[in-house]
Amino acid sequence: MRHIVALSGGKDSTAMSVRLKELYPDRRFEYVITPTGDELPEMQAHWDRLESMLGRLTKLQDLDLFQIIEREQMIPNFRARFCTRILKIEPFMDFMASLPSESISYVGLRADEPDRLGIVRPENNFCIQYPLRQWGWGIDQVLSYLKARRIKIPPRTDCGACFFQRLSEWKRLIEKYPERYEKYVQIEKRMGHTFRTPGKDTWPTSLENLRTEILSGRKMRNTKPRGQGRCRFCSM
Repeated sequence: MRHIVALSGGKDSTAMSVRLKELYPDRRFEYVITPTGDELPEMQAHWDRLESMLGRLTKLQDLDLFQIIEREQMIPNFRARFCTRILKIEPFMDFMASLPSESISYVGLRADEPDRLGIVRPENNFCIQYPLRQWGWGIDQVLSYLKARRIKIPPRTDCGACFFQRLSEWKRLIEKYPERYEKYVQIEKRMGHTFRTPGKDTWPTSLENLRTEILSGRKMRNTKPRGQGRCRFCSM
């Protein structure tokens, strides 16, 4: 039997992983991450810290975001989320399928989100456990636990170019990671598509025009991000 912990690095999976190690110090957990290749530096630093606390993190990555954009000849969007499927779901499911059937997968779904099923299903032929639900942990318990352990979750735990992010997060990219932002601008020009959803708001859709508008000083109604990461799998 192998004990596989799905660790995205988001608040829920981080709290679950650290607490499992505290509760069962003699159990050999394997912490599995599925990088997209587009994580921001603070996310990589977060994974490095978790590795120092938990032990080796197993990385499942055959392709990165930029390779699949080139392969598919399109940029992911809310209707075509092939990025999550190719970079996150399929590698994890293939990994679990390669293990003995009695292996256990630990998934960070909380007690206050009972309708969420996650990416795994009963027909996957391996055991699935949801420790946060077993402990009765909702968002308040998760945040309190992380605060007590002095663990800070990065503002963005998934792709730097995630189409789910808010204007304030694009603004932060322009200010803190201008070279990364320019890389996304060039991808848009080459693909003829945008990372942002057309008509989503009154701001320019293309990242190049959005940058011009933001740097012009136009004010945003709300510059506070709404939680960490918008991709549900990535922020578990």
